[in-house]
Amino acid sequence: MKTSKRDIERRMVHLEQVCQSAGVKLTHQRLEIFREVAQSGSHPDAETVYGAVRKRIPTISLDTVYRALWLLSELGLITTLGPPRERTRFDANLRRHHHFVCRQCGLIGDFYSNAFDELRLPQSLKAIGSIETTHVEARGLCCKCNNKHVSNSNRRGS
Repeated sequence: MKTSKRDIERRMVHLEQVCQSAGVKLTHQRLEIFREVAQSGSHPDAETVYGAVRKRIPTISLDTVYRALWLLSELGLITTLGPPRERTRFDANLRRHHHFVCRQCGLIGDFYSNAFDELRLPQSLKAIGSIETTHVEARGLCCKCNNKHVSNSNRRGS
């Protein structure tokens, strides 16, 4: 899903406000790292952010990108996605939404659903802990991978 210029601008203004309130210096590197996540609809991992930002700031290090992403996460400006043992993915879309994950290529896309937003959680969760947030993660094949799969199945069946 493509991020609108209006959403990107809104996120950038929010970044400035949060950093100012928290007393965090908004460096050129942090600004560009956040901009890369904010404009991406693909929920990039740190290495992808690094590759993109490095085109604009050739001297930036992967360590700087990681530190900035974790700082942005601590400030509540981005969230992390996916299992902790895999490469962590980052998301600047803080509006209530859910995710589709392609099990073949790893594509992650946002989707919105009032029905999922209003899901009633079972009482048994209270025995585990207190819930701060929830989101649905649907897994399957994206359209591109599904088309390849169908095409390959048709070739084998012919």
